[in-house]
Amino acid sequence: MNIHEYQGKEILSSFGVRIQRGIVAHNAKEAVDAAKELTEQTGTGWHVIKAQVHAGGRGKGGGVKLAKNLKEVEEIAGNIIGMNLVTPQTSAEGKKVHQVLVAEDVYYPGDNEPEEYYMSVLLNRATGRNMIMYSTEGGMDIETVAEETPHLIYTEEIDPSVGLMGFQARRVAFNLGLSGTAFKEMTKFVMALYKAFENSDSSLFEINPVLKTSDDKIMAVDAKVTLDDNALYRHKDYAEMRDIREENPVEVEAKKVGLNYVDLDGNVGCMVNGAGLAMATMDLIKQAGGEPANFLDVGGTADAKRVEEALRLILKDDKVKAILINIFGGIVRCDRVAQGIVDACKNMGDAVQVPIIVRLQGTNADIAKEIIDNSGFDFYSATEFQEAADKVQEVLK
Repeated sequence: MNIHEYQGKEILSSFGVRIQRGIVAHNAKEAVDAAKELTEQTGTGWHVIKAQVHAGGRGKGGGVKLAKNLKEVEEIAGNIIGMNLVTPQTSAEGKKVHQVLVAEDVYYPGDNEPEEYYMSVLLNRATGRNMIMYSTEGGMDIETVAEETPHLIYTEEIDPSVGLMGFQARRVAFNLGLSGTAFKEMTKFVMALYKAFENSDSSLFEINPVLKTSDDKIMAVDAKVTLDDNALYRHKDYAEMRDIREENPVEVEAKKVGLNYVDLDGNVGCMVNGAGLAMATMDLIKQAGGEPANFLDVGGTADAKRVEEALRLILKDDKVKAILINIFGGIVRCDRVAQGIVDACKNMGDAVQVPIIVRLQGTNADIAKEIIDNSGFDFYSATEFQEAADKVQEVLK
């Protein structure tokens, strides 16, 4: 589950991580009030107005701006709230901004120049261990750094039996070229950051940038946090941070009815039982010259009601030109699935306006094929994988 920057910072702060302080505002007046409150708390006269959407690269899309007085706070917040923010991580339509974070200016003058670093905590799937990834190149896309200057990316793997050790946190500070107060501050920052990651059951913490201020404080200026959905039962307060306005509405609807659905950009909808078969089906569609429009796993229960719900979800996508239903009948019998498909199409009537290829294989597959062929609907029936691929190719042409 993705959460907003301000929510991620709340989690970080609760574990002792120093953050750039800020207040959320939902309109221009609230933004001005927030700026006044921050001035009283911090003494800052300048403020950073940051769009709160689930996407990176907000600054490139005009979603992060500096305000040097209250008038600018009001103008900038008013312009950002309600806009469709387009970034490298959004669709062409962008995401609508419902709120902004009014944050303190932490790039103040002092004895030293501020410096930015990159830091993230995540699972290294190759080793099965958590790791801290960090770089001196803060503020840049880590993908760009990895491609152009890979020697500037460091990693620190954590042994799960002992956790993050003090010498590892010190090594992070050393590799970032820090000394004195900044070295000690970074060591504490890294230890607190990892504690936050582990105890919040997160799957990703990305802080870009981590800032060394002009007076050698270390703080999180940004926070991209992804929480593990499977652990939310342990964190009821984190579960309440979910903002469904930021999620695909079809995926939200699918979750409510217990379907595993991921929206994609293709033209062939697919309905499958089992994640492995779903992946193979998407490969099949690709080989047939199409593009998968979704990942949809109906699970082990493929009755008429569930099939109808799945079909309605697929047909919400206007780009879908055909639907491939690929079911393996193991525990669930193919004839029951076939009857479910027929009943669902009867219930939906004229809502089904695209060709449907049905491949049922497994228990009672022969009976299922008869039901599909004699249904009275213009189904394309198949029993083998290649046959289904040929039918997809046929209907797309």
